Amino acid sequence: MTETKLAEGGDAAKQRLADAKEASEVSREQFAERMKGKPTPTQEENDLAAHGAHILEHEHDGSNPDPHVQTTKASEAKKPASGGYQTRQATPGAPRPSS
Repeated sequence: MTETKLAEGGDAAKQRLADAKEASEVSREQFAERMKGKPTPTQEENDLAAHGAHILEHEHDGSNPDPHVQTTKASEAKKPASGGYQTRQATPGAPRPSS
């Protein structure tokens, strides 16, 4: 078998190809790790729904929690220990005579 002859700069192209293959392999491994678990809803849940069942809670699919879901509520300012500040109180005036 004959070896492929490359023009000038061919070694750099070989290195880029090797880097691209390595990056593809890493990407495939990361994808496989993310895809562990089972689909939600499962096929059984889909079949039950097709026959009129109402699914209230799905089976856990085995995946990790979604990192993009915010689970904490917005923080609130601390209340002053002195009870806060004075607010104005409006008192009702005398009733107006009807005309």
